[in-house]
Amino acid sequence: MAAAKSTDRRPRGIYGVIDIGSSAIRIVIAEVLKSNAWHMVDSAFHPVSLGKDVFVSGSITRGTIVQCLQILSSYREMMAGLNVPEENVRVIATSALREASNRDTFIDRVVIRTGFNIQLVEGLEANHLTYLAVRQALRNSTPRFSQTNSIIMEVGGGSTEVMLLQHGKMVAAHTLHIGTVRMDQQLKSAFGTGHFLARFLHENIHTACDVLEEDLPLKRVRHFVAVGGDARIAANLIGEKISDSYWMIEKHDFDAFVETLQDLTTDDIVARYHIPYDEAEPLAPALLVYQQFMNATQAQRLTVPNCSIREGVLLTISSGKSDQVKEDFYSQVTASAQSLGRRYHVDEKHARQVAGLSLSLFSQLQTEHGMGTQHRLLLEVAALLHDVGSFVSPSSHHKHGQYIVANSDIFGLRPEEIEIISNVVRYHRRSLPNKSHASFMTLSREDRIVVMKLAALLRVADALDRGHRQRIRGVVVEQTPEELLLHADHDGDISLARFAVASKGDMFAEVFGLRVILL
Repeated sequence: MAAAKSTDRRPRGIYGVIDIGSSAIRIVIAEVLKSNAWHMVDSAFHPVSLGKDVFVSGSITRGTIVQCLQILSSYREMMAGLNVPEENVRVIATSALREASNRDTFIDRVVIRTGFNIQLVEGLEANHLTYLAVRQALRNSTPRFSQTNSIIMEVGGGSTEVMLLQHGKMVAAHTLHIGTVRMDQQLKSAFGTGHFLARFLHENIHTACDVLEEDLPLKRVRHFVAVGGDARIAANLIGEKISDSYWMIEKHDFDAFVETLQDLTTDDIVARYHIPYDEAEPLAPALLVYQQFMNATQAQRLTVPNCSIREGVLLTISSGKSDQVKEDFYSQVTASAQSLGRRYHVDEKHARQVAGLSLSLFSQLQTEHGMGTQHRLLLEVAALLHDVGSFVSPSSHHKHGQYIVANSDIFGLRPEEIEIISNVVRYHRRSLPNKSHASFMTLSREDRIVVMKLAALLRVADALDRGHRQRIRGVVVEQTPEELLLHADHDGDISLARFAVASKGDMFAEVFGLRVILL
């Protein structure tokens, strides 16, 4: 798959992306152009037994480590032959390596043997990269995303990544412990055979659907997107190729194909469909997972994009800094945060008001806090979720809110960013951080400073809407050597807000050395 075409063919660089998965190690090498497009130069994959090792014993065996080192060394030679610069190599790993008890030893041996630095991709980051690739592949059919509810799903060897979109906006993203290699090993461990797959899947997927239903009723989903090599094999065999970027499979054709596969052995699949054994082995289980989830929706056809997480990585390289990409990414992050807030019955009008005031203060005080656009996003998410703990108890909702956020998934954000947000939520009211607060003290010094700056801004913004009545439309900042004067554009009496600002401006005074006064 290539990004948008352009007549500008001046090369920006050649990049290599290596994906260490549960059942294979794959590489793509692409030339990225100044036009923010790319064209594929080469690709390869080699099967490995990482998932089979980890999902049975919890660790990677010596034989598999040797095999992986040999594959990665061959990829190193492959990139050297194509003159891929060292700094242009990205190596990612997903669930199998993440869960391996000896992953640190494995990573160290890879670094020593090949020089590759492996990035462990968590579920949410994998979702984000996959979403970027899918959005690019389906760019000519975007009305389906904006006009209908959609599900994007990728069944892998160790996990299934799921994204739910409501009219194009991200509602939730989940990583489910349902994967073809994992299921095979679990069944053989429990029953000595894999013949109970359909029953095993039915029970597990029914439970998973209950989780997804909390975010978006699946019967309202009409657009089902299946990502991954197994889905692409099915699309090549029974689908209609719409363009080089994606295929469509009618549901009745897909159901008939899945039913046919259930009666075939792996050897039968290899012989009938002329595909390699390593691709044939997980085909039936993977498609059965897609089918059972699809049956819970109203989708009547399967959309299969010609992309993978590797194209998502290339997209972050080729267009990750563009304003359009940033705007779309931020909107999906905030949509996910708002969806989480709805689950806990947050006062949305108040949350949006506080978010708007927080961002206004952030922009006007840029020279004071010196933070960037990513910190601005973290502030917005914290503002949207600052009252989420009221679902448990209004009196201590800052503490409950910290726990809820720290243990929730927010699309597009890394675990360490969610930890920062949870601490900002914790300190939007009541006591300031101190050495007895373990969750704050375990942060790095840099992150603790970020938390204090963002929480100081959030406390003031929350105070400006103290009565949850949105009486203050906006504020203009005036700064003196000792005071921060807020000139409010408002309707009605704002004396309650003045009192709240005087009370909650304590952290702002502590962090920035300015007393806050609402005029």
